[in-house]
Amino acid sequence: MVFSSVLFLFRFLPIFMICYFLVPRNMKNLVLFLGSLVFYAWGEPVYIFLMLFSTISDFVWGRLIEEYRGEDRSRIFLLCSVVINLFILGFFKYADFLLQTVNTVFGTSLPLLGLPLPIGISFYTFQTMSYVIDVYRGDVKAQRNILQFGVYVTMFPQLIAGPILKYHQVERYLQDRHADMETIGYGVKRFVTGLAKKVLLANNLGLLWQQVSALEKSEMSVLMAWLGIVAFAFQIYFDFSGYSDMAIGLGAILGFHFPENFNYPYIAASVKDFWHRWHISLSTWFKEYVYIPLGGNRKGLPRQILNILIVWTLTGIWHGAGWNFLFWGLWFALFLILEKLFLGEILKNAPVVFGRVYTLAVVLISWVFFALEKPGEILAYLQTMFGLNGVGLVNSKALFLGNEYLVLLVIALIACLPLGNHLVHALRSSKTGPAMALYRLGEKVIPAALLILSIAYIVDASYNPFLYFRF
Repeated sequence: MVFSSVLFLFRFLPIFMICYFLVPRNMKNLVLFLGSLVFYAWGEPVYIFLMLFSTISDFVWGRLIEEYRGEDRSRIFLLCSVVINLFILGFFKYADFLLQTVNTVFGTSLPLLGLPLPIGISFYTFQTMSYVIDVYRGDVKAQRNILQFGVYVTMFPQLIAGPILKYHQVERYLQDRHADMETIGYGVKRFVTGLAKKVLLANNLGLLWQQVSALEKSEMSVLMAWLGIVAFAFQIYFDFSGYSDMAIGLGAILGFHFPENFNYPYIAASVKDFWHRWHISLSTWFKEYVYIPLGGNRKGLPRQILNILIVWTLTGIWHGAGWNFLFWGLWFALFLILEKLFLGEILKNAPVVFGRVYTLAVVLISWVFFALEKPGEILAYLQTMFGLNGVGLVNSKALFLGNEYLVLLVIALIACLPLGNHLVHALRSSKTGPAMALYRLGEKVIPAALLILSIAYIVDASYNPFLYFRF
């Protein structure tokens, strides 16, 4: 069950919301916990026990760490928690990849396990790990209410694809929360915005990427290759940021305040800036729980470069069990190291447009590693992007697809920029009557129109899950 499905929008969500708002305040956590279990179990009833095990395990470890704080046992309990979490994540996510690698290197024929990846395991595992680490550091107190902790881990609005919540960000909302009509209205608009991003933009741009990536390389011109990867860049942005918008919106309706996960990443002026804007909760997690504990930038330049390599190797393989994700992580590590050594200073002194073009080129090339799994496919696509496959700059197929998707690509480009927010702010801040009237009209009409169009598309379209569900 996903946010952009008829089942979720017209069955699960209305029933859940009615139950949630009808029960007394002291029962809302119970309704949210049970509703989240139903949501998760709808698609994967077996793996619900794995999530419950992680919940109970880290609840217990957190209590033990706090009880024996300052003693050696506290560190042992932390280690036990981290090992258990990483073992579960590694077993389900990387076991077959490791077996395949062993078979390839040593010529063995070890059977693969063929286990489906539990949805959202990368996200809720990182959440529970951050909680236990924060308890060990003394940054938060251990939760003593198992139901409140269960809500933190299983909360369905952000369970499957984030944003990754640190415990301190929602601790007070777990104990008591309130959503007034203004907050609920904001949440509904934010949810509708995310829904429209997913079904109207991401899904349709994904069709363009599918058409391009399915072509034989002998049919693909330079323009076609760039058109395809631009389509994928738009698709993954609107898909993932759309999910985050829906999660933030649902959270607001329920009385939570979730952190932002995206901040117009395609206007970034450096790779470092890009990762301050893209999947903010993940990059922050790795910074706080891996990079800084390794020493960050406090132990000299060589150690800092090593730390960057470690973090981005882990970031790459966090996204999936495949060599392409490792290459993707190392690709970003390369440019982050170059920016640390000398490129960052050049970008500071250069016109901002230079930094944005450079960053966009790095990011678009990175999506080739992300979108294609086999090294041979990746290399062939990159060769095509730079005119090394002999087809040429442009062909009739590229012109046809470019013309067919031109309007959608222009809309996607505008939606990637902060122009809409600037316009809304200007209208809202205007002292003139017509501007204020236009703002109020748009505030009501636009969300309603997006909702109607999105529902019409969902009813008519086939199932199309979020890209980040596989991570």
